[in-house]
Amino acid sequence: MRKMIIDTDTGSDDAVALAMGVLAEQVEILGITTVSGNCNVEQSTLNALMTLEKCQVDVPVYKGCALPLLREKKVDAVSVHGDDGMGDLDLIHPTTTAQNGHGVDFIIDMVKKYPGEVEIAIIGPATNIALAIMKEPTIMQQVKHYYIMGTGGFGLGNASTMAEFNVYTDAESYVPLLRSHVPKTIIGFDVCIANAFIKEEIETLRQQSELGKFLMDANETLLNYNITRTGEAIIDLPDAVALAVALWPEEIVTESKSVYASVAYKESETYGLVMMHDRSDALAVIHDYPKDNATVVKSIDGKLFKEKIMEII
Repeated sequence: MRKMIIDTDTGSDDAVALAMGVLAEQVEILGITTVSGNCNVEQSTLNALMTLEKCQVDVPVYKGCALPLLREKKVDAVSVHGDDGMGDLDLIHPTTTAQNGHGVDFIIDMVKKYPGEVEIAIIGPATNIALAIMKEPTIMQQVKHYYIMGTGGFGLGNASTMAEFNVYTDAESYVPLLRSHVPKTIIGFDVCIANAFIKEEIETLRQQSELGKFLMDANETLLNYNITRTGEAIIDLPDAVALAVALWPEEIVTESKSVYASVAYKESETYGLVMMHDRSDALAVIHDYPKDNATVVKSIDGKLFKEKIMEII
């Protein structure tokens, strides 16, 4: 069976992704590592623990990094997901606790124990992964595959005009990640926002089970944010889209492209922009880029994606 670690800044959309991962039959989730992003790492850890309790599964959770690598001002998404990252509805009361030890060390230990087998789904800022790579670069070269929810894909960002939130939170962490020779699949925000859940689908999930109600309640602040922002009653679930790609890549992905990806982190105006250098554009100036280092998902089977979530939850 496939072995996977989910690295998460557990907010409300991450919770849906966690439920998918731990309840899917395709993979063994070795553990969950948490990081600061949507909310602080302490809250992110509590949210992961609570989600696992609602899923009625026993998967170890390890707290990871509380700060970005170099970014002076930490950013969060509490205006989108709530102060607790889960809708501020007093849903988070886990009876379990995180494991002893640091998330970065857990990642390294698992890759060392299962060389060439561990896949990592990165659905938050990449701080933990970057530190693991810098601490044990030889061991981390034995990761089987990275699935990355980050970047705007081939579209614009959502944290700035240029940058998607997970990268914008800690762009420096993408430097060692993108330089790694481990195969990488990037699921950008453009694909994720195109497959949001509409009001009728949200209500179906809410009424389907206790877990479904918990997950949709946790996304209530996100729903209201989207209504205010766009006038649409939708819940976009980027991390769930990314997990679906990680779990069922052959079934879900309908179009993808191989690129050389690099991250901008030195200039404030472009901080967090991940550039997808495309050499197939006949009008582009020819550059001697290094070989392609990532596969970027361009589209998914949205109907199947939603069916998979409905089935699992």
